[in-house]
Amino acid sequence: MSDKKDLLGQEIDIKNVDRERLKLNSVDLPGLVAYATNSSSALIRPEDEGKIKSRALRAMHQQTANQMDQLMDQMRPLIEQAAKLKKRVEISELIYTSKISFDPIIGQLYHLYLKKDGEHLLSIIGPKEWGDSMPYEKFESSVKLMADHTWEVI
Repeated sequence: MSDKKDLLGQEIDIKNVDRERLKLNSVDLPGLVAYATNSSSALIRPEDEGKIKSRALRAMHQQTANQMDQLMDQMRPLIEQAAKLKKRVEISELIYTSKISFDPIIGQLYHLYLKKDGEHLLSIIGPKEWGDSMPYEKFESSVKLMADHTWEVI
């Protein structure tokens, strides 16, 4: 405080004043600077950069997680369709490597059996129609021939 009293009443040496620095501190449009330019100016507090980045990162992660959840919800039906199609291809390959002694008709129901020798056979006779005298080792599944010549398990 005594330093201020010492400065009061002294002459200002204009030669030693840094005019360029003073120009930077005075502005024509005080609303455009990042600091208060007079005592009646609004209070300006510097923001903690870490807090700003932390909030932004948290918001970004939350938003992208929401978008990922939406994408997953949209993808689930496609994944289920792909799994069904894959199953149709697998059963179709099994049927086309089986013994088929007739010309299958699109949309008709057929039955796949496993013979005692380990081979598969496609039949028009269902497992209930055989009764107790089924000549095959095992009934595998009932299938329907689709228009694209894949087989759908019924």
